[in-house]
Amino acid sequence: MKSDNIKNKARVRAEHFLQSAHAFQLGDLPTEQRHPLTYELADLSRHNITAALDILKEIDLGVVAKVAAEANALARLERAIAQTLQAGQRVFLYGCGATGRLSLSIEHIWRRLHHDHPAAGTVRGFMSGGDLALVHSIENFEDHPEFGARQLREIGFGPRDLLICSTEGGETPSVIGATEEAARRSSRPPFFLYCNPDHVLHEQVERSRRVLENPAIEKIGLFVGPMALSGSTRLQASTALMLGVGISLLKSAARGAPAPQLAELVSIMKEIDFSFLKPFIEEESRIYAEGGYVLYETDDYGITILTDTTERAPTFSVQGFENQNDPARIPALSYLRLPKTKGAQEAWKAILLREPVPLEWEELKSIAGRDRLFGFDFSTQALHQREKLIAPAQMHRFRIERHDRQLYFELGSCRHHIDLHGLPPLFEHVLLKMILNMHSTLLMGRYGRFESNVMTWVKPSNKKLIDRTIRYVEYLLHHHNILGFSYQDICYQLFEEMERMSSTQSVVLMTVESLKQRRGT
Repeated sequence: MKSDNIKNKARVRAEHFLQSAHAFQLGDLPTEQRHPLTYELADLSRHNITAALDILKEIDLGVVAKVAAEANALARLERAIAQTLQAGQRVFLYGCGATGRLSLSIEHIWRRLHHDHPAAGTVRGFMSGGDLALVHSIENFEDHPEFGARQLREIGFGPRDLLICSTEGGETPSVIGATEEAARRSSRPPFFLYCNPDHVLHEQVERSRRVLENPAIEKIGLFVGPMALSGSTRLQASTALMLGVGISLLKSAARGAPAPQLAELVSIMKEIDFSFLKPFIEEESRIYAEGGYVLYETDDYGITILTDTTERAPTFSVQGFENQNDPARIPALSYLRLPKTKGAQEAWKAILLREPVPLEWEELKSIAGRDRLFGFDFSTQALHQREKLIAPAQMHRFRIERHDRQLYFELGSCRHHIDLHGLPPLFEHVLLKMILNMHSTLLMGRYGRFESNVMTWVKPSNKKLIDRTIRYVEYLLHHHNILGFSYQDICYQLFEEMERMSSTQSVVLMTVESLKQRRGT
Protein backbone atom coordinates (compact mmCIF):
# COMPACT_ATOMS: atom_id res chain seq x y z
CA MET A 1 0.00 0.00 0.00
CA LYS A 2 2.83 2.40 0.89
CA SER A 3 4.47 1.70 -2.46
CA ASP A 4 1.22 2.49 -4.29
CA ASN A 5 0.92 5.79 -2.39
CA ILE A 6 4.46 6.74 -3.40
CA LYS A 7 3.76 5.91 -7.03
CA ASN A 8 0.50 7.85 -7.07
CA LYS A 9 1.99 10.91 -5.39
CA ALA A 10 5.00 10.82 -7.72
CA ARG A 11 2.80 10.50 -10.79
CA VAL A 12 0.74 13.55 -9.80
CA ARG A 13 3.90 15.63 -9.31
CA ALA A 14 5.41 14.37 -12.55
CA GLU A 15 2.29 15.17 -14.55
CA HIS A 16 2.21 18.65 -13.02
CA PHE A 17 5.79 19.23 -14.20
CA LEU A 18 5.12 17.77 -17.66
CA GLN A 19 2.32 20.28 -18.21
CA SER A 20 4.92 23.06 -18.38
CA ALA A 21 8.03 21.01 -19.20
CA HIS A 22 8.23 22.36 -22.75
CA ALA A 23 9.16 25.76 -21.33
CA PHE A 24 12.08 24.30 -19.39
CA GLN A 25 13.55 21.81 -21.86
CA LEU A 26 16.82 23.63 -22.35
CA GLY A 27 19.17 20.94 -23.62
CA ASP A 28 19.80 22.79 -26.88
CA LEU A 29 21.28 25.80 -25.08
CA PRO A 30 25.10 25.81 -25.26
CA THR A 31 25.35 26.57 -21.53
CA GLU A 32 23.63 23.23 -20.89
CA GLN A 33 25.83 21.15 -23.19
CA ARG A 34 29.04 19.20 -22.56
CA HIS A 35 32.39 20.90 -23.09
CA PRO A 36 34.54 18.92 -25.57
CA LEU A 37 37.74 19.55 -23.56
CA THR A 38 36.43 18.04 -20.32
CA TYR A 39 34.96 14.64 -21.21
CA GLU A 40 37.60 13.05 -18.92
CA LEU A 41 37.33 15.61 -16.12
CA ALA A 42 36.11 13.19 -13.44
CA ASP A 43 38.89 10.73 -14.17
CA LEU A 44 41.51 13.48 -14.27
CA SER A 45 40.32 14.81 -10.90
CA ARG A 46 41.28 11.45 -9.41
CA HIS A 47 44.41 10.58 -11.38
CA ASN A 48 45.90 13.71 -12.97
CA ILE A 49 44.90 16.90 -11.18
CA THR A 50 47.61 18.94 -12.89
CA ALA A 51 46.27 18.09 -16.35
CA ALA A 52 42.73 18.93 -15.22
CA LEU A 53 43.90 22.31 -13.91
CA ASP A 54 45.67 23.07 -17.19
CA ILE A 55 42.42 22.42 -19.08
CA LEU A 56 40.37 24.57 -16.71
CA LYS A 57 42.91 27.38 -16.99
CA GLU A 58 42.71 27.24 -20.79
CA ILE A 59 38.91 27.40 -20.68
CA ASP A 60 38.88 30.33 -18.24
CA LEU A 61 41.43 32.28 -20.29
CA GLY A 62 39.11 31.81 -23.26
CA VAL A 63 36.25 33.30 -21.24
CA VAL A 64 38.23 36.45 -20.46
CA ALA A 65 39.10 36.80 -24.16
CA LYS A 66 35.45 36.48 -25.13
CA VAL A 67 34.44 39.20 -22.68
CA ALA A 68 37.17 41.46 -24.08
CA ALA A 69 35.77 40.87 -27.57
CA GLU A 70 32.45 42.39 -26.47
CA ALA A 71 33.98 45.76 -25.55
CA ASN A 72 31.72 47.72 -27.92
CA ALA A 73 28.54 46.20 -26.51
CA LEU A 74 29.72 46.71 -22.93
CA ALA A 75 30.50 50.36 -23.74
CA ARG A 76 26.73 50.89 -24.05
CA LEU A 77 26.30 49.60 -20.51
CA GLU A 78 29.17 51.75 -19.25
CA ARG A 79 27.58 54.89 -20.73
CA ALA A 80 24.18 54.07 -19.24
CA ILE A 81 25.74 53.56 -15.79
CA ALA A 82 27.71 56.81 -16.01
CA GLN A 83 24.63 58.79 -17.09
CA THR A 84 22.56 57.30 -14.26
CA LEU A 85 25.12 58.06 -11.56
CA GLN A 86 25.85 61.55 -12.90
CA ALA A 87 22.11 62.29 -12.72
CA GLY A 88 22.13 61.35 -9.03
CA GLN A 89 20.15 58.16 -9.57
CA ARG A 90 20.93 54.58 -8.53
CA VAL A 91 22.11 51.44 -10.28
CA PHE A 92 20.56 48.11 -9.23
CA LEU A 93 22.08 44.70 -10.00
CA TYR A 94 19.89 41.58 -9.99
CA GLY A 95 20.32 37.91 -10.66
CA CYS A 96 19.37 34.43 -9.46
CA GLY A 97 21.65 31.80 -7.95
CA ALA A 98 25.18 32.35 -9.22
CA THR A 99 24.26 35.60 -10.98
CA GLY A 100 22.52 36.85 -7.86
CA ARG A 101 25.67 36.14 -5.86
CA LEU A 102 27.82 37.97 -8.41
CA SER A 103 25.43 40.94 -8.15
CA LEU A 104 26.00 41.04 -4.40
CA SER A 105 29.75 40.59 -4.92
CA ILE A 106 29.95 43.55 -7.30
CA GLU A 107 28.00 45.70 -4.83
CA HIS A 108 30.50 44.62 -2.14
CA ILE A 109 33.43 45.68 -4.32
CA TRP A 110 31.78 49.02 -5.13
CA ARG A 111 31.19 49.67 -1.44
CA ARG A 112 34.78 48.67 -0.62
CA LEU A 113 36.07 51.22 -3.11
CA HIS A 114 33.84 53.99 -1.78
CA HIS A 115 34.10 53.21 1.95
CA ASP A 116 31.87 55.68 3.84
CA HIS A 117 31.47 58.05 0.91
CA PRO A 118 27.79 58.78 0.03
CA ALA A 119 28.38 57.19 -3.40
CA ALA A 120 28.61 53.79 -1.68
CA GLY A 121 24.82 53.63 -1.55
CA THR A 122 24.27 54.44 -5.22
CA VAL A 123 24.79 50.82 -6.32
CA ARG A 124 22.63 48.05 -4.90
CA GLY A 125 22.82 44.33 -5.55
CA PHE A 126 19.95 41.98 -4.78
CA MET A 127 19.05 38.44 -5.76
CA SER A 128 16.15 36.04 -6.12
CA GLY A 129 15.16 34.97 -2.62
CA GLY A 130 16.78 37.89 -0.79
CA ASP A 131 20.17 38.09 0.89
CA LEU A 132 19.71 34.73 2.60
CA ALA A 133 19.87 33.09 -0.86
CA LEU A 134 23.55 34.04 -0.86
CA VAL A 135 24.10 31.07 1.44
CA HIS A 136 21.08 28.84 0.88
CA SER A 137 19.07 28.39 -2.32
CA ILE A 138 15.33 29.10 -2.08
CA GLU A 139 13.76 26.21 -3.98
CA ASN A 140 11.46 27.07 -6.91
CA PHE A 141 11.79 30.83 -6.37
CA GLU A 142 13.39 31.35 -9.77
CA ASP A 143 10.43 29.71 -11.54
CA HIS A 144 8.24 32.73 -10.72
CA PRO A 145 8.64 35.93 -12.79
CA GLU A 146 6.20 37.71 -10.48
CA PHE A 147 8.63 37.19 -7.57
CA GLY A 148 11.39 39.06 -9.39
CA ALA A 149 9.02 41.91 -10.21
CA ARG A 150 7.86 42.07 -6.59
CA GLN A 151 11.44 42.19 -5.28
CA LEU A 152 12.23 45.06 -7.63
CA ARG A 153 9.26 47.07 -6.40
CA GLU A 154 10.00 46.41 -2.73
CA ILE A 155 13.69 47.32 -2.88
CA GLY A 156 12.77 50.89 -3.85
CA PHE A 157 13.61 50.93 -7.55
CA GLY A 158 12.69 54.38 -8.86
CA PRO A 159 11.41 55.86 -12.13
CA ARG A 160 14.87 57.07 -13.24
CA ASP A 161 16.97 54.24 -11.79
CA LEU A 162 18.87 51.69 -13.90
CA LEU A 163 18.49 47.92 -13.52
CA ILE A 164 21.20 45.52 -14.75
CA CYS A 165 20.04 41.91 -14.81
CA SER A 166 22.25 38.88 -15.32
CA THR A 167 21.10 35.38 -16.20
CA GLU A 168 23.61 32.77 -17.32
CA GLY A 169 21.25 30.96 -19.64
CA GLY A 170 19.16 33.98 -20.62
CA GLU A 171 15.94 32.32 -19.55
CA THR A 172 15.57 32.55 -15.75
CA PRO A 173 11.90 33.50 -15.09
CA SER A 174 12.47 35.54 -11.91
CA VAL A 175 15.18 37.60 -13.63
CA ILE A 176 13.00 38.12 -16.69
CA GLY A 177 10.17 39.23 -14.42
CA ALA A 178 12.37 41.86 -12.77
CA THR A 179 13.68 43.05 -16.15
CA GLU A 180 10.22 43.49 -17.64
CA GLU A 181 9.02 45.26 -14.49
CA ALA A 182 11.96 47.70 -14.72
CA ALA A 183 11.12 48.41 -18.36
CA ARG A 184 7.64 49.43 -17.22
CA ARG A 185 8.70 51.45 -14.18
CA SER A 186 11.77 53.42 -15.29
CA SER A 187 12.56 55.82 -18.09
CA ARG A 188 15.98 54.15 -18.32
CA PRO A 189 15.89 50.89 -20.31
CA PRO A 190 17.09 47.98 -18.17
CA PHE A 191 20.06 45.89 -19.33
CA PHE A 192 19.75 42.12 -19.71
CA LEU A 193 23.01 40.13 -19.92
CA TYR A 194 23.21 36.44 -20.77
CA CYS A 195 25.53 33.74 -22.15
CA ASN A 196 23.66 31.96 -24.94
CA PRO A 197 23.33 32.95 -28.63
CA ASP A 198 20.31 35.07 -29.51
CA HIS A 199 19.12 32.78 -32.29
CA VAL A 200 19.05 29.72 -30.00
CA LEU A 201 17.16 31.54 -27.26
CA HIS A 202 14.78 33.03 -29.81
CA GLU A 203 13.97 29.61 -31.25
CA GLN A 204 13.89 27.59 -28.03
CA VAL A 205 12.53 29.70 -25.15
CA GLU A 206 9.39 31.82 -25.45
CA ARG A 207 10.10 33.95 -22.36
CA SER A 208 13.58 34.74 -23.68
CA ARG A 209 12.14 35.60 -27.10
CA ARG A 210 9.85 38.08 -25.36
CA VAL A 211 12.85 39.88 -23.86
CA LEU A 212 14.89 39.79 -27.07
CA GLU A 213 12.02 41.34 -29.02
CA ASN A 214 11.26 44.04 -26.43
CA PRO A 215 12.68 47.39 -27.67
CA ALA A 216 12.46 48.79 -24.13
CA ILE A 217 15.15 46.36 -22.92
CA GLU A 218 18.87 46.60 -23.76
CA LYS A 219 20.46 43.21 -24.48
CA ILE A 220 24.11 42.13 -24.24
CA GLY A 221 25.11 38.56 -25.03
CA LEU A 222 28.39 37.25 -23.61
CA PHE A 223 28.49 33.87 -25.34
CA VAL A 224 31.14 31.64 -23.74
CA GLY A 225 30.04 28.19 -24.93
CA PRO A 226 29.54 25.11 -22.71
CA MET A 227 30.65 25.03 -19.09
CA ALA A 228 33.68 22.99 -18.00
CA LEU A 229 31.22 20.91 -15.98
CA SER A 230 28.10 20.60 -18.08
CA GLY A 231 25.33 22.95 -17.00
CA SER A 232 27.33 24.34 -14.06
CA THR A 233 26.90 28.00 -14.91
CA ARG A 234 28.47 28.96 -11.57
CA LEU A 235 31.70 28.46 -13.56
CA GLN A 236 32.47 30.22 -16.87
CA ALA A 237 29.10 31.92 -17.46
CA SER A 238 29.03 33.67 -14.10
CA THR A 239 32.71 34.62 -14.51
CA ALA A 240 31.93 36.30 -17.85
CA LEU A 241 28.94 38.14 -16.43
CA MET A 242 30.83 39.28 -13.33
CA LEU A 243 33.56 40.67 -15.56
CA GLY A 244 31.15 42.30 -18.01
CA VAL A 245 28.98 44.00 -15.40
CA GLY A 246 31.84 44.68 -12.99
CA ILE A 247 34.15 46.38 -15.49
CA SER A 248 31.31 48.50 -16.90
CA LEU A 249 30.30 49.64 -13.43
CA LEU A 250 33.73 50.12 -11.90
CA LYS A 251 34.95 52.35 -14.71
CA SER A 252 32.56 54.78 -13.05
CA ALA A 253 33.89 54.05 -9.56
CA ALA A 254 37.23 55.75 -10.07
CA ARG A 255 37.65 58.29 -7.23
CA GLY A 256 41.21 58.48 -8.49
CA ALA A 257 41.66 54.73 -9.02
CA PRO A 258 42.58 53.46 -12.50
CA ALA A 259 39.83 51.69 -14.44
CA PRO A 260 40.19 47.89 -14.57
CA GLN A 261 41.77 46.57 -17.78
CA LEU A 262 41.26 42.93 -18.76
CA ALA A 263 44.84 42.69 -19.98
CA GLU A 264 45.94 42.88 -16.33
CA LEU A 265 43.87 39.84 -15.44
CA VAL A 266 45.03 37.88 -18.50
CA SER A 267 48.67 38.64 -17.69
CA ILE A 268 48.52 37.33 -14.13
CA MET A 269 46.43 34.30 -15.13
CA LYS A 270 49.02 33.30 -17.70
CA GLU A 271 51.76 33.74 -15.12
CA ILE A 272 50.13 31.58 -12.43
CA ASP A 273 50.90 27.87 -12.33
CA PHE A 274 47.55 26.59 -11.08
CA SER A 275 49.08 23.23 -10.19
CA PHE A 276 49.70 24.80 -6.77
CA LEU A 277 46.11 23.72 -6.06
CA LYS A 278 46.93 20.02 -6.37
CA PRO A 279 48.03 19.45 -2.73
CA PHE A 280 45.11 21.57 -1.46
CA ILE A 281 42.60 19.48 -3.45
CA GLU A 282 44.21 16.24 -2.30
CA GLU A 283 44.28 17.39 1.33
CA GLU A 284 40.67 18.56 1.46
CA SER A 285 39.45 15.38 -0.26
CA ARG A 286 41.51 13.32 2.25
CA ILE A 287 39.88 15.19 5.14
CA TYR A 288 36.39 14.36 3.88
CA ALA A 289 37.30 10.75 3.12
CA GLU A 290 38.43 10.35 6.74
CA GLY A 291 35.24 11.87 8.14
CA GLY A 292 36.64 15.32 8.91
CA TYR A 293 35.33 18.82 8.23
CA VAL A 294 36.77 22.09 6.91
CA LEU A 295 36.33 25.63 8.17
CA TYR A 296 37.29 28.27 5.61
CA GLU A 297 38.63 31.40 7.34
CA THR A 298 39.15 34.89 5.94
CA ASP A 299 39.04 38.55 6.88
CA ASP A 300 39.15 39.77 3.28
CA TYR A 301 37.24 37.53 0.88
CA GLY A 302 34.12 36.42 2.74
CA ILE A 303 31.63 36.97 -0.07
CA THR A 304 33.75 35.19 -2.69
CA ILE A 305 34.57 32.17 -0.52
CA LEU A 306 30.96 32.00 0.64
CA THR A 307 29.71 31.99 -2.94
CA ASP A 308 31.82 29.00 -3.95
CA THR A 309 31.15 26.95 -0.82
CA THR A 310 27.41 27.71 -0.99
CA GLU A 311 27.16 26.58 -4.60
CA ARG A 312 28.61 23.15 -3.83
CA ALA A 313 25.34 22.13 -2.15
CA PRO A 314 22.88 22.38 -5.10
CA THR A 315 25.50 21.46 -7.72
CA PHE A 316 26.74 18.31 -6.02
CA SER A 317 23.96 17.48 -3.51
CA VAL A 318 26.23 17.88 -0.51
CA GLN A 319 24.81 19.04 2.81
CA GLY A 320 24.11 22.77 2.80
CA PHE A 321 25.30 25.08 5.57
CA GLU A 322 23.80 24.28 8.95
CA ASN A 323 21.61 26.89 10.61
CA GLN A 324 22.09 27.51 14.34
CA ASN A 325 18.31 27.73 14.81
CA ASP A 326 17.83 24.11 13.75
CA PRO A 327 17.94 21.84 16.82
CA ALA A 328 18.68 18.76 14.68
CA ARG A 329 21.15 20.50 12.38
CA ILE A 330 23.51 18.40 10.28
CA PRO A 331 27.01 19.80 9.68
CA ALA A 332 28.04 20.80 6.17
CA LEU A 333 31.37 19.48 4.94
CA SER A 334 32.67 23.05 4.96
CA TYR A 335 31.66 26.33 6.56
CA LEU A 336 32.94 29.92 6.72
CA ARG A 337 34.37 31.97 9.60
CA LEU A 338 35.29 35.65 9.72
CA PRO A 339 37.53 35.69 12.82
CA LYS A 340 37.33 39.46 13.43
CA THR A 341 33.52 39.54 13.72
CA LYS A 342 31.81 38.91 17.05
CA GLY A 343 28.32 37.80 16.08
CA ALA A 344 26.10 36.76 13.17
CA GLN A 345 24.85 40.26 12.39
CA GLU A 346 28.37 41.71 12.40
CA ALA A 347 29.59 38.89 10.16
CA TRP A 348 26.79 39.44 7.66
CA LYS A 349 27.57 43.15 7.59
CA ALA A 350 31.25 42.38 6.95
CA ILE A 351 30.29 40.08 4.08
CA LEU A 352 27.89 42.53 2.41
CA LEU A 353 29.34 45.84 3.70
CA ARG A 354 25.78 46.82 4.61
CA GLU A 355 23.00 45.47 6.78
CA PRO A 356 21.50 42.30 5.28
CA VAL A 357 17.99 42.44 3.84
CA PRO A 358 15.93 39.30 4.42
CA LEU A 359 12.74 38.43 2.59
CA GLU A 360 9.91 38.95 5.07
CA TRP A 361 7.09 37.78 2.80
CA GLU A 362 4.48 35.93 4.81
CA GLU A 363 4.76 32.84 2.62
CA LEU A 364 8.59 32.76 2.70
CA LYS A 365 9.84 34.39 5.92
CA SER A 366 10.25 31.03 7.68
CA ILE A 367 12.92 30.09 5.12
CA ALA A 368 14.19 33.52 3.97
CA GLY A 369 13.38 35.91 6.82
CA ARG A 370 15.51 37.70 9.40
CA ASP A 371 15.50 34.99 12.08
CA ARG A 372 16.51 32.36 9.56
CA LEU A 373 19.21 34.57 8.03
CA PHE A 374 20.95 35.28 11.34
CA GLY A 375 20.89 31.56 12.13
CA PHE A 376 23.74 31.32 9.61
CA ASP A 377 26.51 32.54 11.90
CA PHE A 378 29.83 33.13 10.12
CA SER A 379 31.40 35.10 12.97
CA THR A 380 34.32 34.03 15.16
CA GLN A 381 31.81 31.90 17.09
CA ALA A 382 31.57 29.52 14.12
CA LEU A 383 34.74 27.73 15.27
CA HIS A 384 33.30 26.72 18.64
CA GLN A 385 29.87 25.99 17.19
CA ARG A 386 31.33 23.72 14.52
CA GLU A 387 33.72 21.92 16.86
CA LYS A 388 30.86 21.19 19.26
CA LEU A 389 28.57 20.04 16.44
CA ILE A 390 31.02 17.68 14.74
CA ALA A 391 32.71 16.21 17.85
CA PRO A 392 34.55 13.86 17.99
CA ALA A 393 35.38 14.43 14.30
CA GLN A 394 38.25 16.77 13.52
CA MET A 395 37.99 20.36 12.26
CA HIS A 396 40.57 21.56 9.72
CA ARG A 397 41.01 25.28 9.05
CA PHE A 398 41.59 26.55 5.50
CA ARG A 399 42.90 30.11 5.64
CA ILE A 400 42.61 32.44 2.62
CA GLU A 401 43.89 35.96 3.20
CA ARG A 402 45.37 39.04 1.59
CA HIS A 403 48.67 40.28 3.01
CA ASP A 404 50.03 43.42 1.36
CA ARG A 405 49.93 42.57 -2.37
CA GLN A 406 49.76 38.80 -1.97
CA LEU A 407 46.96 36.25 -1.80
CA TYR A 408 47.74 33.51 0.77
CA PHE A 409 46.34 29.99 1.03
CA GLU A 410 46.95 27.66 3.98
CA LEU A 411 45.43 24.25 4.78
CA GLY A 412 47.39 22.03 7.14
CA SER A 413 50.90 21.74 5.76
CA CYS A 414 49.80 23.13 2.36
CA ARG A 415 50.82 26.75 1.84
CA HIS A 416 51.00 29.00 -1.21
CA HIS A 417 50.89 32.67 -2.11
CA ILE A 418 50.19 34.57 -5.32
CA ASP A 419 51.59 38.02 -6.06
CA LEU A 420 48.61 40.13 -7.07
CA HIS A 421 50.73 42.83 -8.76
CA GLY A 422 48.30 45.53 -7.63
CA LEU A 423 45.26 44.01 -9.38
CA PRO A 424 42.06 46.06 -9.00
CA PRO A 425 39.66 44.62 -6.37
CA LEU A 426 37.28 43.31 -9.05
CA PHE A 427 40.01 41.21 -10.60
CA GLU A 428 41.22 40.00 -7.21
CA HIS A 429 37.77 38.59 -6.49
CA VAL A 430 37.32 37.18 -10.01
CA LEU A 431 40.74 35.51 -9.84
CA LEU A 432 39.91 33.99 -6.46
CA LYS A 433 36.51 32.92 -7.81
CA MET A 434 38.16 31.03 -10.68
CA ILE A 435 40.70 29.44 -8.32
CA LEU A 436 37.97 28.30 -5.93
CA ASN A 437 35.82 27.06 -8.84
CA MET A 438 38.73 24.91 -10.05
CA HIS A 439 39.42 23.69 -6.52
CA SER A 440 35.83 22.77 -5.62
CA THR A 441 35.04 21.19 -9.00
CA LEU A 442 38.02 18.82 -8.87
CA LEU A 443 37.44 18.22 -5.15
CA MET A 444 33.89 17.10 -5.89
CA GLY A 445 35.17 14.95 -8.76
CA ARG A 446 37.38 13.11 -6.28
CA TYR A 447 34.36 12.91 -3.97
CA GLY A 448 32.47 11.06 -6.73
CA ARG A 449 29.91 13.78 -7.41
CA PHE A 450 30.10 13.78 -11.21
CA GLU A 451 30.97 11.39 -14.02
CA SER A 452 32.87 12.47 -17.13
CA ASN A 453 31.73 16.12 -17.10
CA VAL A 454 28.09 15.37 -16.16
CA MET A 455 26.63 16.41 -12.80
CA THR A 456 25.27 13.05 -11.70
CA TRP A 457 24.47 14.44 -8.24
CA VAL A 458 22.54 17.52 -9.38
CA LYS A 459 19.63 18.43 -7.11
CA PRO A 460 16.35 18.92 -9.08
CA SER A 461 15.12 21.83 -6.96
CA ASN A 462 13.40 23.82 -9.74
CA LYS A 463 11.96 23.13 -13.17
CA LYS A 464 15.17 23.87 -15.07
CA LEU A 465 17.06 21.43 -12.85
CA ILE A 466 14.35 18.78 -13.18
CA ASP A 467 14.78 18.95 -16.95
CA ARG A 468 18.57 18.81 -16.55
CA THR A 469 18.25 15.74 -14.31
CA ILE A 470 16.07 13.98 -16.84
CA ARG A 471 18.58 14.72 -19.60
CA TYR A 472 21.46 13.38 -17.51
CA VAL A 473 19.55 10.17 -16.84
CA GLU A 474 18.92 9.88 -20.58
CA TYR A 475 22.63 10.43 -21.30
CA LEU A 476 23.73 7.73 -18.82
CA LEU A 477 21.16 5.27 -20.19
CA HIS A 478 22.47 5.82 -23.72
CA HIS A 479 26.02 5.44 -22.41
CA HIS A 480 25.02 1.97 -21.15
CA ASN A 481 23.27 1.27 -24.48
CA ILE A 482 19.82 1.25 -22.88
CA LEU A 483 17.41 2.83 -25.33
CA GLY A 484 13.67 3.26 -25.69
CA PHE A 485 12.75 5.25 -22.58
CA SER A 486 10.95 8.49 -23.44
CA TYR A 487 11.35 11.83 -21.68
CA GLN A 488 8.01 11.14 -19.98
CA ASP A 489 9.08 7.64 -18.87
CA ILE A 490 12.21 9.04 -17.25
CA CYS A 491 10.23 11.88 -15.66
CA TYR A 492 7.78 9.50 -13.97
CA GLN A 493 10.60 7.33 -12.64
CA LEU A 494 12.55 10.37 -11.47
CA PHE A 495 9.69 11.70 -9.37
CA GLU A 496 9.18 8.25 -7.90
CA GLU A 497 12.82 8.10 -6.84
CA MET A 498 12.54 11.62 -5.41
CA GLU A 499 9.83 10.33 -3.07
CA ARG A 500 12.05 7.46 -1.89
CA MET A 501 15.53 8.95 -1.79
CA SER A 502 17.49 10.17 1.21
CA SER A 503 19.76 13.21 1.28
CA THR A 504 22.79 10.93 0.85
CA GLN A 505 21.64 9.49 -2.48
CA SER A 506 21.91 10.62 -6.11
CA VAL A 507 18.48 10.78 -7.73
CA VAL A 508 20.15 10.61 -11.16
CA LEU A 509 21.90 7.33 -10.38
CA MET A 510 18.87 5.92 -8.58
CA THR A 511 16.67 6.64 -11.59
CA VAL A 512 19.19 5.08 -13.98
CA GLU A 513 19.43 1.96 -11.83
CA SER A 514 15.64 1.56 -11.57
CA LEU A 515 15.21 1.91 -15.34
CA LYS A 516 18.03 -0.58 -15.96
CA GLN A 517 16.26 -3.04 -13.69
CA ARG A 518 13.04 -2.56 -15.62
CA ARG A 519 14.97 -3.64 -18.70
CA GLY A 520 16.52 -6.56 -16.83
CA THR A 521 20.09 -5.28 -17.30
